[in-house]
Amino acid sequence: MEDPKKNQQITIEINEETGQGIYSNLAIISHSPSEFVIDFVRVMPGVPKASVKSRIILTPEHAKRLLAALKENVTRFEAQFGPIKKIEETGFNPMVFGGPGGQA
Repeated sequence: MEDPKKNQQITIEINEETGQGIYSNLAIISHSPSEFVIDFVRVMPGVPKASVKSRIILTPEHAKRLLAALKENVTRFEAQFGPIKKIEETGFNPMVFGGPGGQA
């Protein structure tokens, strides 16, 4: 007899606001024995204070599945677009933005 749970499909919906996404250029990850917490932060040039824009709380099992999914997607991305440079290779520092300063 077939397991009915194997054939279940989930319909996933996303509202317009969530679909717009939230930009983040820094992630802070912490964990406890029962969960992983990922805080997504946006650091802005010349601003010494940054704020958490989104917090995701995961079980350890789901964190491991997320890690595997990210690895698979990075591999696909690099196969299509070429290697992603590490921060050390680009010289990027999230606290120092390049380009000319703003003028009024």
